[in-house]
Amino acid sequence: MNLLSAKKLSHSFEYELFSNVSLSLQEKESIAIIGMSGSGKSTLLHLLATLLKPDDGEVELFGKNVSAMSKKELVLVKRNKLGIVFQSHYLFKGFTALENLEVSEILSQKHIDNQLLKNLDIGQCMHQKVTELSGGQQQRISIARVLTKKPSIIFADEPTGNLDNETASEVMKLFFDYCKNNRAGMILVTHDNDLAHMCNRVYKLEDKELKLIK
Repeated sequence: MNLLSAKKLSHSFEYELFSNVSLSLQEKESIAIIGMSGSGKSTLLHLLATLLKPDDGEVELFGKNVSAMSKKELVLVKRNKLGIVFQSHYLFKGFTALENLEVSEILSQKHIDNQLLKNLDIGQCMHQKVTELSGGQQQRISIARVLTKKPSIIFADEPTGNLDNETASEVMKLFFDYCKNNRAGMILVTHDNDLAHMCNRVYKLEDKELKLIK
């Protein structure tokens, strides 16, 4: 099943970042986007995740054009079917780790997966305030919060930037296993070529174009 389709996307800020960008994402598929800093990788991810509107082109999610969705419909799609992992964790600072996960549990009406907490090695810090946790622990809590709602598409922007190499590899395996077991897909933005080449397809954003390199 086609989860996402982007056609001829263009976007500019003070200058043109990219134009005529097209790609699609299938179930159980992972895509990596690499490129120099400032090339527009994160902006492209934000367009695909409907956090920004493109200057030109269109994005389809689950067979429906985003521009044709009502505001309510798009909110529900974002809440229930899209999971976004940023390099900055954006956790609720006054809450414990568990309370952060419970917010996701309430919004998505999906139960917290204890095996997920074990896999991420965060079960022991559930009752600590997030401000008491290391950067790596906070990032793993953020990843658990996203996966708790069982998204159909994971958008990951440098999700392992705060993790050591061993933990980063374990987290990426968790993402790949999740996509396989839940018929989901992932689009990953990263500077790490090794992580990128763990994905099914790798694109490079360069000279305002998205080029398939794997």
